Amino acid sequence: MCLTRLHSMNAAFGLTRRFIHESDLYAEMDTGGTVLAFAGNEAAEMNGLAIQPNDPVGLAAGWEICFVTEDVSGAFERAVTAGCTPVSKPSEKPWGQTVSYLRDLNGCLVEIASPITPSAQNG
Repeated sequence: MCLTRLHSMNAAFGLTRRFIHESDLYAEMDTGGTVLAFAGNEAAEMNGLAIQPNDPVGLAAGWEICFVTEDVSGAFERAVTAGCTPVSKPSEKPWGQTVSYLRDLNGCLVEIASPITPSAQNG
C-alpha cells in the first residue's frame, strides 16, 4: 500500500523516499523542509483509531495537502501522467496565485499552487 503510494508521489511530485516500514503500512517522503508520512488503513486500526478510509471514487475527505511550485502547469501535468485524477486545471485566482487540484491514487485531495505574492498576503 505505502510502497505504491510512494512511487506515485515520487513520479507525480518528485518527492524522495525517506523511510518505509517492512510491513508496508507506514512510509515517509522527504519534502525538503519537512517529512510527509503515510499510514495504511490497517495502521490506524492497530493504533485503536476508527477512520473513514479514503476512496478514489467517492467524495474527497475534508482535508488536502498542498505543494507550492513556480511551475503549477508542469507539476499538474506530471501528476496526471503519474496517475492522479484531475479535479480542476491550473487557474489564476483574483489574488494572483495559480491553483489546481487533483486526487491521488487513494482519492486524497492534492492542491498544486504557486507561491502567494507578498502583496496578496497583505490584502
